[in-house]
Amino acid sequence: MSVPTAPTRPRWRPPLPCRLVRSLAGQLFVVQVVIVAAVVAGGAVLAYLYTAERTEDAARREVTSVAHAVADSPSVRSAVAGPDPTAMLQPYVEQVRQDTGVSFITVMDTGGVRWTHPLPDQIGKRYLGHIDWALAGQTRSETYTGTLGPSVRVVTPVWDDRHRVVALVSVGLTLESISAQLSGPLLALVGVAVAALALGGVGTYLANSRLRRHTHGMGPSELSHLYEYHQATLRSVREGLILLDRSHRVVLCNDAARELLGLTGELDGRPMAELGLPEALVAAVLGEAPVRDEVHLTAERVVVLNTSTIGTGLGRVVTLRDHTELQSLSGELDSVRGFTEALGAQAHEAANRLHAVVSLIELGRHEQAVEFATAELELAQQLTDRVVAAVGEPVLAALLLGKAAQAAERGVELTLTEDSRIDDGVLPSGLSARDLITVLGNLIDNAVDAAIAGAAQSPVPPEVTVTARIDGEGSPDACLLLQVADTGAGIDPAAVRDVFRRGWSTKQDGHGHGLGLALVAQAARRNGGTVEVGRERGAVLTVRLPLAGRAREREGALT
Repeated sequence: MSVPTAPTRPRWRPPLPCRLVRSLAGQLFVVQVVIVAAVVAGGAVLAYLYTAERTEDAARREVTSVAHAVADSPSVRSAVAGPDPTAMLQPYVEQVRQDTGVSFITVMDTGGVRWTHPLPDQIGKRYLGHIDWALAGQTRSETYTGTLGPSVRVVTPVWDDRHRVVALVSVGLTLESISAQLSGPLLALVGVAVAALALGGVGTYLANSRLRRHTHGMGPSELSHLYEYHQATLRSVREGLILLDRSHRVVLCNDAARELLGLTGELDGRPMAELGLPEALVAAVLGEAPVRDEVHLTAERVVVLNTSTIGTGLGRVVTLRDHTELQSLSGELDSVRGFTEALGAQAHEAANRLHAVVSLIELGRHEQAVEFATAELELAQQLTDRVVAAVGEPVLAALLLGKAAQAAERGVELTLTEDSRIDDGVLPSGLSARDLITVLGNLIDNAVDAAIAGAAQSPVPPEVTVTARIDGEGSPDACLLLQVADTGAGIDPAAVRDVFRRGWSTKQDGHGHGLGLALVAQAARRNGGTVEVGRERGAVLTVRLPLAGRAREREGALT
């Protein structure tokens, strides 16, 4: 019998408005709506104040014009001089007031007693307002609260024929009527403000909806964390990564790529062709076709290059793997394999010689057997003694013996010059055995191949000559000199500049070649040395590696 399980409660999610506000797009939407609302409201207030001020100025000009017109009217001048001004003026000014639309027109004597007023019960009472400047012959306006309420009014004098002030005329518009005039523009202004706010809100919402899609609804803290994860990932990846835009400018370059390519300084925005990288590597990166596991050499490293296009021509992704250690290990493995093959060949030859000696003994020719064995021992020991006596550095001695055996098996005589000499311990610790094997091993391999190829075209027996010595020992300019000469066809002078470029080779098959001399040049550069190409009977390649580190080691030991 199955036990009923309690229903699982659905996971609570905050309401949509809360989720929108939490996202970056939502926060920007709120901020932009507030800004748009503030701008629209501020603009509406300023427009209202401006309109109100213009309307009040227009009202002042209007009442001033009406006041001057009434004061200059001949009928008004004659009425104020008559026995009953009110009877003549009240109907006239009321007609004018209705025609002009002003709130009141008051004609008064110089003492401020009203002769006319819109409210008949106010006739005969004193005018509420200032009349001093009008009695002085001036026309001024003011805002004053009278019997009809607050109003904008003007008081102007009435002159007689002798240019004396005989009466005063006051014309005004109440603030209520001015406000009524503003109601229409104000409603239009509010409508425009609401429409602008709605339009700005809709545009902001659409823009932020697109931003929300691009940011996947993430908030500022989430985007910040994502950026930090992104940077941490790029720094932790051991592969070099470079992103280029469609103009082949660097958009991103992680720390591993900087180290592999030896790049320093600010790289963002710089063209790939201006980073000072090898031409072959730049050409491969900028080429149309993608690159897959292509080996290239930089100043100090061997890198494996891969490229791919981003989207539809948005840019390019370049990845780099360090192949230096693997290439060095491969070179050492090749040397060890060569030693093994040489030992096998020697063992085979030794077995043949031993059979010959045994056969001579069985035939009873003991003296001839002794002479044959002694001669073979002398020939086998001669090169060994020469190498061991001249080269005290174990790595170089073992390499020379192994390469000599390999060369002999291929029918090439490898000899060590008389001036060769390297004592044990003279090389600095900074000059690694791996670099020595890379330099001398590749030079000898190329020389043996060239000597064999030269022997096929001429009767000269194939020969390789090796020189290994210390030049200027004891001086600050002391260096290790490694020179290898062959009897091959030599190197074309026009190709000297391309000799140490990756892929250059004199071999016709073009497979698996073209990296040895490039590795030689790289190892020499890494140790501050130089490589020179010369010619005698065939090619002569000379490598000089400075021993300045040895002098510094001795100074440190003395102190």
